Amino acid sequence: MDNRINEIRRQIRALRVSMLEAEAIMRQQINRDEDCAFVAGDLLKMRLVMSRLLEERGTLGDREPIIVHASVAPRRRAATPIFLRVAKRELAAGETRA
Repeated sequence: MDNRINEIRRQIRALRVSMLEAEAIMRQQINRDEDCAFVAGDLLKMRLVMSRLLEERGTLGDREPIIVHASVAPRRRAATPIFLRVAKRELAAGETRA
């Protein structure tokens, strides 16, 4: 049983790092106004796997915290002001441009 707990803990550590990397990629895509649906779907799948691993780990009686040292830096607030692009507005039927 200890081998199974250690295997689950190893999988959780690896999954957490993968989730952090996916979140960083998704943030970059959002900042570039790109479609991030594929990465977001993968992230949801990773969360599903994580919840199942945590459930199994709890069933086996392991309650110790798992420390992860990721190479991904935590997100910080932007020091410079952020300028938003003006979205183009579609004209409805009967409207004219001013």
